[in-house]
Amino acid sequence: MNGKYWEEDIETMPREALQALQVQRLRKTIRIAMNSPYYGKLYRERGITADDIHTVEDIRKLPFTTKADMRANYPFGLVAGDMREDGVRIHSSSGTTGTPTVIVHSQHDLDSWANLVARCLYMVGIRKTDVFQNSSGYGMFTGGLGFQYGAERLGALTVPAAAGNSKRQIKFITDFGTTALHAIPSYAVRLAEVFQEEGIDPASTTLRRLVIGAEPHTDEQRRKIERLLNVKAYNSFGMTEMNGPGVGFECTEQNGMHIWEDCYLIEIIDPETGDPVPDGEVGEMVLTTLDREMMPLIRYRTRDLTRILPGTCPCGRTHVRIDRIKGRSDDMFIIKGVNIFPMQVEKILVQYPQLGSNYLITLDTIHNQDVMIVEAELSDLTSDNYVELEKIRKDITRQLKDEILLTPKLQFVNKGTLPQSEGKAVRVRDLRDNK
Repeated sequence: MNGKYWEEDIETMPREALQALQVQRLRKTIRIAMNSPYYGKLYRERGITADDIHTVEDIRKLPFTTKADMRANYPFGLVAGDMREDGVRIHSSSGTTGTPTVIVHSQHDLDSWANLVARCLYMVGIRKTDVFQNSSGYGMFTGGLGFQYGAERLGALTVPAAAGNSKRQIKFITDFGTTALHAIPSYAVRLAEVFQEEGIDPASTTLRRLVIGAEPHTDEQRRKIERLLNVKAYNSFGMTEMNGPGVGFECTEQNGMHIWEDCYLIEIIDPETGDPVPDGEVGEMVLTTLDREMMPLIRYRTRDLTRILPGTCPCGRTHVRIDRIKGRSDDMFIIKGVNIFPMQVEKILVQYPQLGSNYLITLDTIHNQDVMIVEAELSDLTSDNYVELEKIRKDITRQLKDEILLTPKLQFVNKGTLPQSEGKAVRVRDLRDNK
């Protein structure tokens, strides 16, 4: 550890040495995984062994793992270690429908995870002298304990505030001298609104850094959050299946998230064919754990859409960078033959200060025609001038048509009309199947 790097030898490792480490760890991961009922049966049937891996590219010889595979082998079919002897914690996905995906951790796994989160926080300038407040839900959701143990590993004074209760969040920030906060993007905007309602200027507090993640958001949304809270906001990537937070993180350049390649092997594939796409092209991210012993996952299809950013980062770290998550291949909806992602809508709405942070896309069938309705909340500062609002509505509708190639029905609603969520924001409601 020095002034810039948490683990300089790993973070700045030459690419050739980093790939050699990945090959070594991938072979070990395969050997461990074959102790699980799922991988053991699958790999033996296909004649796969760790000896098949000589280069990073050889990972393509291995089959993909999907969420459906995990659900079909629920709860412990992918566990490779001795749960009774070495298992110390279980996490599961935050999904509200269907069978959850379950991850079991050993102490080694938790120590490795905490170290990765500490590495991320250190990278953006958070130190042991900081006060780190976590507004994530605790329990099975990995954002709570993941950031908690990572911040403690860093040595920061931690405030496990948990989710919700915005007035209490602000009281903790002001009373405890919080300097760094973790929040999902939609909640960060909500917190800014409560600051305003309470008559407190965020710039008057000690808050200087914000960590955001867990739901896709645009760069326009991030810049808006920075303005509203007077902070630098750094993008974070993680998912339960890969531990949780700590998989990827922006450095102070704020130009893509470094994926920690000593612990994860990343691929970007065409979601339709499964073939790799060149660096710089958008595709589905596939991840393999390289430092998890109790329950490794190999070639896990995340459904997250992103791209590897070409070139080196001025920060000096050699681990690849991915672009912000564009959305999920399973979040995309199709209406009138057009593929649309919610973030395409958000990108337009966030440009207008007359609008608040909350919006909802409803897909419905009216008179045998599919329609797309976008409800956007107005901000407190909006004029009640009908002529002005109608001009804004027409302008946004035109921009949305240019972006998504069809004309939605745009409706402005009063602030607080749309449901607020303490967790990930729900942006799409599809009523077409309910007719």
